[in-house]
Amino acid sequence: MASLVLASSSPRRRDLLARLGVVPGRVCSPDIDENPSKGELPREYALRLAREKAAAVERASDEMVIAGDTTIALGRRILPPADTREIQRALLEKLSGRRHHALSAVCLIGTDGTARVRLADTVVAFKRLSSAEIERYLDCGEGLGKAGGYAIQGRAEAFVRFLSGSHSGVIGLPLFETRALLESAGYPLG
Repeated sequence: MASLVLASSSPRRRDLLARLGVVPGRVCSPDIDENPSKGELPREYALRLAREKAAAVERASDEMVIAGDTTIALGRRILPPADTREIQRALLEKLSGRRHHALSAVCLIGTDGTARVRLADTVVAFKRLSSAEIERYLDCGEGLGKAGGYAIQGRAEAFVRFLSGSHSGVIGLPLFETRALLESAGYPLG
């Protein structure tokens, strides 16, 4: 039986895989340049990063590698991760009262070296956020470092007035697409 390598340092992706009954044999954090290319659209960006993350991790002949990327897009604009409180505030102000896309790509490289990729495009709409709500959310600290500046599995879920697509994809790994990739590669699921 093939062993699975998770190409991610995200504990959320490990937790999401566990929902499928999958425990990676090992976890490796890929080191890639995550800056968008000039003119790159959000969908292509998410798919490219998932592929590059999977390819950046060495695998043995009896291993499969899985990697994911979640990109938050406002129109054709790729929103950066919230690396600072100021960036997070600006992101939440942009998302306030608006719909955006959470594009969650997953790439699986099978034991034969074939890369398979799927993408979940989830539409998320936030309620209009007051300045006080944004400041309270910033104070809780949970969205710092996250795509779009929020963690839907936490307090930010109360901001969501509409969601169409993959909830798990917004968290970091679309489970329907991930399961389909694992099954198509012959990985045994529980």
